[in-house]
Amino acid sequence: QVQLVESGGGLVQAGASLRLSCAASSRTFSNYAMGWFRQAPGKEREFVAFINWSGVTTAYADSVKGRFTISRDNAENTAYLQMNSLKPEDTAVYYCAARSYGGSAYLYEYNYWGQGTQVTVSS
Repeated sequence: QVQLVESGGGLVQAGASLRLSCAASSRTFSNYAMGWFRQAPGKEREFVAFINWSGVTTAYADSVKGRFTISRDNAENTAYLQMNSLKPEDTAVYYCAARSYGGSAYLYEYNYWGQGTQVTVSS
């Protein structure tokens, strides 16, 4: 079992930056690929980024590529999402997720989810 807790969300103006954190309870955190997803009001949850267990392999949704950076610190059992140049359309609840194999853009392939953190970007 892995428990995930996100933090770092908030209300910011367009163009600002935020860094989200995802703290994991598991001592085997390095065995898991981590993903970030987001869900805006009235929309389906969508893929944002993933990172493999070692941090070598990452992938991003086209909508965030070049603005967001996913990373992890296996010694701290934490994954991060650095979000720069935020836009109003980035407003959503952001979730981190873990899976036992490689990274994936498909939310149904993730076994563990956090409770989410709200990000609101004003224009």
